Amino acid sequence: MGSFFGVNGKNLQRQYKRHLSTFSTWEPKEHAHQWIIYPENIGTHLAIDEVALSQGELYTIVTNKKAKGKKGSLLAIVAGTKTEQVIEQVSKINLKDRQAVIEITLDMANSMKLIAKKCFPKAIQVTDRFHVQKLALEALQEIRIKHRWEAMDKENQSILKAKTQNKTHIPQLLINGDTVKQLLARSRYLLYKSRQKWTNNQEERAKLLFELYPDIKKAYDLSQQLRTIYNSKNDKNVAMLKLAHWYRKVEESGFKNFNIVLNTITVNYNSILNYFDNRSTNASAESFNAKIKAFRSQFRGVRKIDFFLFRLSNLFG
Repeated sequence: MGSFFGVNGKNLQRQYKRHLSTFSTWEPKEHAHQWIIYPENIGTHLAIDEVALSQGELYTIVTNKKAKGKKGSLLAIVAGTKTEQVIEQVSKINLKDRQAVIEITLDMANSMKLIAKKCFPKAIQVTDRFHVQKLALEALQEIRIKHRWEAMDKENQSILKAKTQNKTHIPQLLINGDTVKQLLARSRYLLYKSRQKWTNNQEERAKLLFELYPDIKKAYDLSQQLRTIYNSKNDKNVAMLKLAHWYRKVEESGFKNFNIVLNTITVNYNSILNYFDNRSTNASAESFNAKIKAFRSQFRGVRKIDFFLFRLSNLFG
């Protein structure tokens, strides 16, 4: 904007901050770097999440889903993720208004669950489905990565052996032109997708991968079965039954990392099942976080937290 009007950009920014904007008289200015509350933005359906504003410093953000990421979305933003600090600030909202909250979506962090319980005591907690599925996908990728390290080590040993024998190492190629190491590296993205969304090359690569590593196929099937449970139009009781069958398959698989996923789901079992009541997700919070990150990148980072939050409040407060 400065270049468009032939004005030095830094001078324009300075003038905007000091004179053109209302930042100097902004009411929350003194405590903005610690907390900002907009009680008038409270609604019946909320989302809570954390976001890094500057240099990895985390802030807890509570948003109103009804506003759909626009003006009136921001209910509270509090520095840090410590439950005591967040609860203290969010509790400044009238108790009657907080008790009117029906539902709140969140991830599986215990701190978020405690904040939701203390601040919105009558709200049903819903664990975001994508965080649950992400755990299963990470367990799958961990198995792939383990095999990839083994393949890299095996290839390095072959190269060293060839050197000691004054021979040229010729890597063994699969029918699609990949080496085993390349196959494992290039299979990363196809394992995130369902079979129906594979390209022809990915389908060929997956076939080779599953033939060489049946355990990756078994882990992939488990992750896709969990996705199917979420995608199918089941009620809570049917979902509970299907999850029980999935539990049994995980236990039979013998995968240690999937058993960790299983234990995590067990700990959050009730809030996970609550998803099947209204199929609510934390996508609005993730979208809001993405907007904050995009806003931050436009200004090449955050120099002054309080001024950044002022501009954020003008957009979403």
